[in-house]
Amino acid sequence: MAHRLTEHDMAAIRRLKITLEMIKIEHTLFALPFAFLGATLGAREMAPRPAGFWVGRLVWITLAMVGARSAAMAFNRIADRKIDAANPRTATRALPAGLVDVRFVWIFTFMAAGLFVLAAWRLNRLALILSPVALASIFLYSYTKRFTAASHLVLGWCLAIAPSGAWIAIRGDLTRVPLLLSICVMLWTAGFDILYACQDFDFDKGSGLHSIPQSVGISRALMVARALHGLMFAFLIMFFYAAGLGWIGLVGIGATGVLLVYQHSLVKAGDLSRLNAAFFTTNALVSVILFIAVAGDVLLLHH
Repeated sequence: MAHRLTEHDMAAIRRLKITLEMIKIEHTLFALPFAFLGATLGAREMAPRPAGFWVGRLVWITLAMVGARSAAMAFNRIADRKIDAANPRTATRALPAGLVDVRFVWIFTFMAAGLFVLAAWRLNRLALILSPVALASIFLYSYTKRFTAASHLVLGWCLAIAPSGAWIAIRGDLTRVPLLLSICVMLWTAGFDILYACQDFDFDKGSGLHSIPQSVGISRALMVARALHGLMFAFLIMFFYAAGLGWIGLVGIGATGVLLVYQHSLVKAGDLSRLNAAFFTTNALVSVILFIAVAGDVLLLHH
């Protein structure tokens, strides 16, 4: 006889759905392609393995990414729930609006963190040993804006773990190729996070929270973001040479440069109305295009 869902079951499902919407689970897309990219590059020089080996590795890398990001976002919502309640832009989020209780989000956070550690354990010993460092980093980020404007770089560091972590998951070591890619991700993330923080300039200033826009003003913050993205592009070129990529990878890097220029053309100090387009659309395209181009280069030109 089929099991019928009880009211308690339905309530739990509703809370889970609200929590997934709250943490924007779909935005895992920003970092996941970089993890796949690190895995692809790590696998390039390894001896042939059965297809099942690679499928298993990609499954556990994906679960590690989903677990880590879900834990990070859920913890961030818990840590920031009072700040979110006071900010008109975020007051409608699930926790300050009372759509889901803190206890449920804590349970979700611990389960997501557990999934990450389990995935690290299934990948290799070094991944497991480093997993507490990754968790400590993503949890620490939630508090950094309370005491430093460098919080954007801390967020960048958190996302930068993805490509190096995936490389470690495949090879069990670390070289300059994934490190250069991680630097690119860190600078890219810090730059777009500065753009995103511009919309909270007034609130951050009045609440004593720290950010680059709050510290130097929106106009100068946009200049800092451009400088970080320019530096990111320079490191992409270094990554291109270090990884020994060909013309397909170069096309992807060129397209990334065009997207970065386009992103900054959408945001002006006196007009932040197109910020969401600059943040969500172009960022998803950057990670996906780079993955497709570099993976295509590795598979087609270096097979």
